[in-house]
Amino acid sequence: MRILIVEDELDLQEAIADGLRIEGYAVDTCDNGEAAYALLYEVNYDLVVLDLNLPKLDGLEVLAEIRDEKPELKVLILSARSSVSDKVRGLDVGANDYLAKPFDFAELEARIRNLLRRRFVQESSMLSYGVIKVDLSKRIAVVNENAISLTKKEFALFEYFLLNKDRVVSQEELIEHIWDQNADSFSGAIRVHIATLRKKLKAILNYDPIGTKIGEGYFLSDKEGDANA
Repeated sequence: MRILIVEDELDLQEAIADGLRIEGYAVDTCDNGEAAYALLYEVNYDLVVLDLNLPKLDGLEVLAEIRDEKPELKVLILSARSSVSDKVRGLDVGANDYLAKPFDFAELEARIRNLLRRRFVQESSMLSYGVIKVDLSKRIAVVNENAISLTKKEFALFEYFLLNKDRVVSQEELIEHIWDQNADSFSGAIRVHIATLRKKLKAILNYDPIGTKIGEGYFLSDKEGDANA
């Protein structure tokens, strides 16, 4: 999942971004409201972590713009403004959640997981497709009751396929949601990661569960013989 961190305290911004990247998220960052607005116009993020005390454009103004143009985008306010009235105002403007500073990173990450489940209309922390299961809270994948060792990027791809298991997902969409702003869309990295993910899954399933629809993208298949369509 791709997340935008809007925070003008650069040490905190970097700490949050590094922590989320370790958990397998693709993370972009910026330190002012105008830059945030520009990025939100260009990129389809899955979630935004938004400070309120921002230079150039206040966080609540950014939030109001988000709600006008992208009403489905999940927004978590992370702010030193901790009074009840501040929280009520932020939620009334359209935030999905509000976490006051100082905070514990584990709680922030848990709230992000919860919001992303709602983003994909996924109430349970467990995703499944046939004998394939992914626990979003524990960040583990299981196939035929056997845990499978995945890299962070492989897990992110696998999670996205399961969240979108009923449709074909294009390579462009995967790049937009799994990689951050530093990704080179022409590097072939996505094909390499999908190839290694396929290899690991096929070793357990004895067939390739990731099909390819020529000219369109990838899809999940629950039977052998559907690898290409």
